[in-house]
Amino acid sequence: MSTLIDYNKEVLSQAQTRRATVQFINIVNDLWYDKSIELVLFRNPLVDKRASEVLNLIDYAREFVTKPISILDALDIAKAIQQIDLPSSKLDIGKLAYECYLKSENCEDKVAFVKEKLKNAKATKNIQPKDVVLYGFGRIGRLLARELMTKMGKGSQLRLRAIVTRGEINQTVLEKRASLLSVDSVHGDFLGTVQTDAENNALIINGTTVHMISANNPEDIDYTKYGINDALIIDNTGAFRDKEALSRHLKSTGASKVLFTAPGKGIPNIVHGVNHKQYNPDNVDIFSAASCTTNAITPVLKVLEDNYGIKKGHLETIHAYTNDQNLVDNMHGKYRRGRAAALNMVITETGAGAAVAKALPALEGKLTSNAIRVPVPNGSLAILNLQLRTKVTKETLNAIMKQNALEGDLVEQIKYSMDNELVSSDIIGTTAPSIFDSKATITDGDSIVIYVWYDNEYGYSHQVIRLAKHIAKVRRFTYY
Repeated sequence: MSTLIDYNKEVLSQAQTRRATVQFINIVNDLWYDKSIELVLFRNPLVDKRASEVLNLIDYAREFVTKPISILDALDIAKAIQQIDLPSSKLDIGKLAYECYLKSENCEDKVAFVKEKLKNAKATKNIQPKDVVLYGFGRIGRLLARELMTKMGKGSQLRLRAIVTRGEINQTVLEKRASLLSVDSVHGDFLGTVQTDAENNALIINGTTVHMISANNPEDIDYTKYGINDALIIDNTGAFRDKEALSRHLKSTGASKVLFTAPGKGIPNIVHGVNHKQYNPDNVDIFSAASCTTNAITPVLKVLEDNYGIKKGHLETIHAYTNDQNLVDNMHGKYRRGRAAALNMVITETGAGAAVAKALPALEGKLTSNAIRVPVPNGSLAILNLQLRTKVTKETLNAIMKQNALEGDLVEQIKYSMDNELVSSDIIGTTAPSIFDSKATITDGDSIVIYVWYDNEYGYSHQVIRLAKHIAKVRRFTYY
């Protein structure tokens, strides 16, 4: 006989949970806007989230660590953080709540517990904000603008000051640029405000002036005219792909560093979290953020190489169509890409297999790769068919990947999915460049097939911003 459910008690409990969630959200936003302290939940953003979104993240956290973490646990930790004097920081409240649960005898006094865990924060050097210029304003450029302005806080890190495009800038152009920034068919509405200022050729984003500059050549621009100095130029155009061409940005007045959002020749190709520490921004002026696919597969491949060793393998990317393909059948410089992108699966090439070796030299010559463009506007999948140097089981392989998603150098890069129903639309808006599909793992002795999803726009853009912060040396104290 089933137990009689007390519906009124459930309603009261649900209301109390929601009330605690709203209180938690208020603390999250107060910490961010008042103290530049950003709270995340196992790397998932919390700033400006709704109660239902936060509760869903709590459910994910509970399943991820297999511990009964609740919103009340997160609220208690957030209250403790409020009482501590901390510098600009990014803190994983999920990890803190998890560690509190594991060491419950040492966590009765939440303030003392959090102080002990964050004791190294005060040793963090003060950072100087860095001016940023977006050179190009396409898919990646607009997502970078959204994220930079959403996470502006008190302006202590990266400050978007200008956007460079070709062609005349007038009221009509500004309105179109503002509209494209405000609404997006894939990523939805921008959670902020965008106005135009035709008199000053600028967009006013969240009340902050961002100059729109027209230029055909990078070296022709004097950024100091706009009060911009020592700027990091993030080139999203793809027009300049090697060191010589990208060096033209450094000839402009007011620019000091360049970050290219595609694979580059003759410059360091970086997958943040894997090889970014190998290059000192004091000694290197031009960086590449590699490709979205390289950022998706390299973190996972590093875990496999470090733990098992990789003999050889093949990578197949099932990639969303991109702007270089045709909407309807027409001439194209490459075979097959001229066919209608939204109607066909299109076999094409990818250099991601070879590009991995730039971040992981141990994999030089070990991976072949190919790509299939499919009729979705965003959201991609990499299938890795690999032969390892040792035998593994699905359980041990998944456990290793989960551990690296929970702690270590790749926690920002790898998200561990436990979802039986995961499909491409579900991963849109994920900040991690690699989403490891644990339910799809296949093992047969030393042969494995793994599936890695990635938001080829949003996840990649966050990798670009992580690398930008490293180059600009505005990386905050973090606790992951």
